[in-house]
Amino acid sequence: MNLFSLVAVLLLEQIRPLPYRSVVHEPLARFARFLEGYFNAGERSYGLIAWVISVGGLVLVAGGVYAALNALNPLLAWLWNVLVLYLTMGFRQFSHYYTDIQLALRMEDVPHARQLLSEWRGRPADDLSSSTIARLAIEEALSASHRHVFGVLVCFFLLPGPCGAVLYRAAAVFADTWGRRNDDAAERFGKFSQQAFAVIDWLPLRITAAGFAIVGNFEDAVYCWRNQADKWPDDQLGSGIGIVLASGAGALGVRLGMPVVEAGEISDRAEIGTGDEADVDFMQSAVGLVWRALMLWLLLLLLLGFASMVGP
Repeated sequence: MNLFSLVAVLLLEQIRPLPYRSVVHEPLARFARFLEGYFNAGERSYGLIAWVISVGGLVLVAGGVYAALNALNPLLAWLWNVLVLYLTMGFRQFSHYYTDIQLALRMEDVPHARQLLSEWRGRPADDLSSSTIARLAIEEALSASHRHVFGVLVCFFLLPGPCGAVLYRAAAVFADTWGRRNDDAAERFGKFSQQAFAVIDWLPLRITAAGFAIVGNFEDAVYCWRNQADKWPDDQLGSGIGIVLASGAGALGVRLGMPVVEAGEISDRAEIGTGDEADVDFMQSAVGLVWRALMLWLLLLLLLGFASMVGP
């Protein structure tokens, strides 16, 4: 059933892409801000309570609806799985900007590529070279492919029904919303959400990195994973996305990271990966890497399905 759910969602997304930010992210972020205003008393324990009520409640509702529908008709439960997976994952969450940036660079329209990259990342991209734009776009794409595709899928297949997909998406949004505050009280309140997501994402991060290594340059991917991943700083979600970026860079044979001048200031970023500087051709290679990793997932699920059918 999980394999058919995944295939159905991939086809549905190609036919009718979901406006993820307006349909999923913003409602969840508003819910998170509402709970923060109600529960935030400047202590970590209140953040824990709010997280359990919100994320745990969403998971229980998703699982309860699945169980009820499954008791009525397994087809209804499958349709619920497809709907939830459609809402919680998807390539179109990042492919729009990436494809447009790639096209702009091929047309040698660097100013337009800078504008698109700035809109995507929410940071100034003035005076960036075409190589730097390609490098930053690849980093964003590898990170987004994990957060919006592979991370969701790992949790989806580990937990019954759509519970895993809801857990991953809700935990990511709450960690992002509560983890952006700078004052001490808000930071203490949001600390548990970041720690919880780091635990939830621990295994998915490594499975994504392993998938990139298998379908790419395995030796370089493993080398970069082991020797460079810990040099990449955690993002606002508080998780080690450097594992995915290092493995992906090694699998592609491209150098990512490195210092970048943003808004007149130099961002001191570690170099990860091996090989050549990033360019528009490597952007296309990154797309192929992500799709091959997804095909690997489909193949594994197909084999597991056959094994369950012929097993004792």
